[in-house]
Amino acid sequence: MNQSVAVWLLIVIALAAANLPFINERLFALIPLGSGGQQDKSFLLRLIELVVLYGLVGLLGYLFESTLGNPFKQRWEFYAITFSLFVVLAFPGFVIRYLMRRG
Repeated sequence: MNQSVAVWLLIVIALAAANLPFINERLFALIPLGSGGQQDKSFLLRLIELVVLYGLVGLLGYLFESTLGNPFKQRWEFYAITFSLFVVLAFPGFVIRYLMRRG
């Protein structure tokens, strides 16, 4: 896999992972909450899921980088910026979940 394919694949995966907590009621889209009934996830649980998914996407990005060459050592500024971008990618899911009227 070349570098441009890896970058675009990571962007698409990050977009899907950022919106995942907001588009379903299961934990990480796998674990049903509650016993049989439709139970909404709390906003705090969605934020925790968002942070965990950010870590998984970051790990995948690190794996892509290490297979393509030498990975660079990152400082806190890198993680602050990439988390901010991850939250921006989650905006469509947030809008659909909380800001659109339900009719």
